[in-house]
Amino acid sequence: MLLRARVSVSCTDRGLWRAARPLSHRWGVLLQEVARRMKVLHERVAGIDVHKEMIKVAIRSPGEKPWTRKTEILEYRTFYGVLQEMARELRRRGVTHVVMEASGVYTEPVYYALAERDFTEVAVINPAHAKALKGHKTDAKDCTRLAELFECGLLHGSYIPAPELKEVRDLTRYRMKTVQARTSEIQRLAKALESAGIKLGSVASSITGVSATAMIEALIDGERRGGVLADLAQGRMREAGKLADLSMALSGRFTGHHALLCRLHRDRIKMFEDAVAGLEDRIAGKAAPWRRELDLLMTVPGFGDAVTQAWLGEIGPAPHLHFSSHDKLACWVSLCPGNNISARKRKYGRTGDAGTYIKPMLVQAAWSAIRVRGRLQARYNRLVRRFGGDKNPGAKKRRSSRSRTPC
Repeated sequence: MLLRARVSVSCTDRGLWRAARPLSHRWGVLLQEVARRMKVLHERVAGIDVHKEMIKVAIRSPGEKPWTRKTEILEYRTFYGVLQEMARELRRRGVTHVVMEASGVYTEPVYYALAERDFTEVAVINPAHAKALKGHKTDAKDCTRLAELFECGLLHGSYIPAPELKEVRDLTRYRMKTVQARTSEIQRLAKALESAGIKLGSVASSITGVSATAMIEALIDGERRGGVLADLAQGRMREAGKLADLSMALSGRFTGHHALLCRLHRDRIKMFEDAVAGLEDRIAGKAAPWRRELDLLMTVPGFGDAVTQAWLGEIGPAPHLHFSSHDKLACWVSLCPGNNISARKRKYGRTGDAGTYIKPMLVQAAWSAIRVRGRLQARYNRLVRRFGGDKNPGAKKRRSSRSRTPC
């Protein structure tokens, strides 16, 4: 379980502690002032460098001499029982604050094992905020640097949802991936039809509608006459002009091989549709405790069930508790352009890559919101007149995220 440990002692601020303001040398002081502008805010801190099979833990605590801090490096394996023992050991040593870098799924068991104990704060930070210099990176140095920065208040944790909201987040993310997989399968079906010379997609608005599905099923079953296939159309597709186009579009070189491909694609599409329906039922049940917040979100133009549930899973029901302003929230979702200025010249500043799951939902909400009369539509019209075309959904997304966050 505990593979290796070593201890090092250092001054809180090397070379400067003698110049610090004289204070009475008392043990157990929570705030140790080393220089005029550098304070140790947390007396006992642990920094964790997370990996798949092991973690490095650096424990920072007061040294034996005044104005010094000591660092002890521990190493644990990542089995959950070992992580729980690690959390107990940290509490036994008096650690109150723990910090670690976000490392994807590898961070989650470490975080929730620590959350079971009564730590004052368990923070998960953006790795870019504590990046090591090239050539000065080791596991021990990484966890020590995290602890040193965090004890002085130089790192701030990201938003981590509660376990109940984490379940909603996992389900909404899986629903998005399932919908994307269904879309990919529909595109493969369209390619198979185009390869066979069937131009159904050029006449019908969707190849997964009721009429188009009936025609494809008839093709798979062996029907090749365009007029008979066109007669399966329903509703507005039975207009005289469309029937003539359908008859020509459904005449091609559709062979047994194309029938096999279409059958496979149709079965996969049906499987994904059933999976999405099942996920929506489960998400609705998991999100039921926040019905009031969901109803409030539904009042925002462009917001439907899918967007509100994704918002709940990604940002939570009370974002004002985790983000000081709507600007901070929009920045966290990575909807704000970056700053890239050098020598008074503003260069191209693209938005970041964060918000992989919430961004597409806000795009969907933004395009829906501009169809409803209101300030979002007016804002969009002003941007179109200024920049031209439908090329700037980012401003609509930022406006949407800001409109739902209390200042």
